[in-house]
Amino acid sequence: MTRSGIPDKFYFKIGEVSGILGVEPYVVRFWETEFRLTPSKNRSKHRVYNRQELDTLLEIKRLLYEERFTIEGARKKLKERVKEKSKQLNLNLEEKNHRTLLQRVKKDLTKIREMLEN
Repeated sequence: MTRSGIPDKFYFKIGEVSGILGVEPYVVRFWETEFRLTPSKNRSKHRVYNRQELDTLLEIKRLLYEERFTIEGARKKLKERVKEKSKQLNLNLEEKNHRTLLQRVKKDLTKIREMLEN
């Protein structure tokens, strides 16, 4: 378990997600449709949510239950945050810098792989 009380794993079933969120599974399914979330399906065709989707659902719950946004207001707020994050990730590095960095990383990873194989 992580310090937030959420199990440290990659995928969560809808029952686990509803337990973490403290809402019924039908609420999670409703939020999926309203916020255009598309969880993966496992081999049994059951919904499974990755960590990012769980974080999004936690944010939706916070916006709706704590900040008292409407569904439409929460949708707009989430879109704003996505735009903010994409701006933060724009590093404005020249392509040459990217290429040099990637070549160095590739070289280092190749050395690590060789060490592990021996």
